[in-house]
Amino acid sequence: MQQRASAGVTGAYALVTCLFFAWGFITSLVDPLVAAVKGIFHLSDVEAQLSASAFFIAYGVMSLPGAVLLARAKSVPTVLISLAMMVAGCLIMLLAANMAVYPVVLLGLFVMASGITVLQVAANPLAAALGPPERSHFRLTFSQAFNSLGTFIGPYLGAHLFLKGIEVKQGTTVSAAAKAGSLAGIDRAFFWIAGLIILIAVLIWAGRRMISAAAPPPPHETADLGIGATVREALASPWALFGGLAIFLYVGAEVAIGTQMALFLNSTSVWNVPLETAGKYVSLYWGGAMVGRLVGSALLTRVPAPQLLAVFTAAACGLCLFAFSMGGVPSGYAALSIGLFNSIMFPVIFTITLERSTASEEATSGFLCFSIVGGAAIPPIVGLVSQHSSYVTAFIVPAACYAVLCLFAIASRRARTHLRDEPAAATIH
Repeated sequence: MQQRASAGVTGAYALVTCLFFAWGFITSLVDPLVAAVKGIFHLSDVEAQLSASAFFIAYGVMSLPGAVLLARAKSVPTVLISLAMMVAGCLIMLLAANMAVYPVVLLGLFVMASGITVLQVAANPLAAALGPPERSHFRLTFSQAFNSLGTFIGPYLGAHLFLKGIEVKQGTTVSAAAKAGSLAGIDRAFFWIAGLIILIAVLIWAGRRMISAAAPPPPHETADLGIGATVREALASPWALFGGLAIFLYVGAEVAIGTQMALFLNSTSVWNVPLETAGKYVSLYWGGAMVGRLVGSALLTRVPAPQLLAVFTAAACGLCLFAFSMGGVPSGYAALSIGLFNSIMFPVIFTITLERSTASEEATSGFLCFSIVGGAAIPPIVGLVSQHSSYVTAFIVPAACYAVLCLFAIASRRARTHLRDEPAAATIH
């Protein structure tokens, strides 16, 4: 009987892992899309970065409503609702590609990201329930390796579909044929993504009883939980606030580097390679995160999470400063290597905060997911710096973000922890 229950938990965990892959793949497509729309619609760096802002602002809008929906509808129905929202976003993207209207692209990205936001909020307590609480750091970081597989494939495929013949350097023009080809690539990508999401939804529906049986009931009664109560509870905890700032800065830095990486490598002062080639190299940035999560999973069984986070954030800050100060070919390799050290940051920041927050798991988790809105705020700042100076100079912004994250890691080593029976968790990228 116990063996059968264990198999049920494993099967449920495998289905949830499919969700990690899907939202990692979709999120990483934003990177080549930023470069593509810059050329297709003749945008400035700041205007192109609005694609990332439209996507990640959904976390600020939908995280807390998603927490309320989860409390009332429970995990599996909320996951299915979120997947339906993602399919709706894909359909809007198909319309945008056929109309060739940039504001419709922004709308499609927002709707799709709204679904992903609700999906992540729903996956938090569900993922936490599918394994022993004391292994949360290891389990969630290992799970993110599958999320990273999606982020590794996404930029390469996106560059192939979106960036063929697209150029953004000053003085270059994009032919009508290249524009049409890029828009057709966007159309094909989101058509097949819609199909993938529908397939995952069917699998979740088919396994709904197994997932519900494997997940224990929530430890707190949250049926009457409201957005105002969630916010007040989170704001009352200093560590929820500190963790929210850390998530805000981490996601902002990671997204800003990813969305500008192709433009950075394409520039004459770095690698000076065609934009499509530069876009494919972005996969190495996310591939580094995939490798780092696998290695980090093993390290977290031996090294305390705050200590490992301090080392990784310091390394990422150092690589940003190297890219900022050196320029040229070496700075390109340094920038791509940052992904290796981004690897463990999100799940470790998340679980460190949950262990130290005095607010409930639901309130803390919802507030931390809300803080992913940093992915909407930091990229335009980086775009503004690059627009008025260079893509190399813009690395000073993520360097500052990683410096604050290192302080968070150091402070967390001495902070008091609050033991929980079922710590919640979440993943991004």
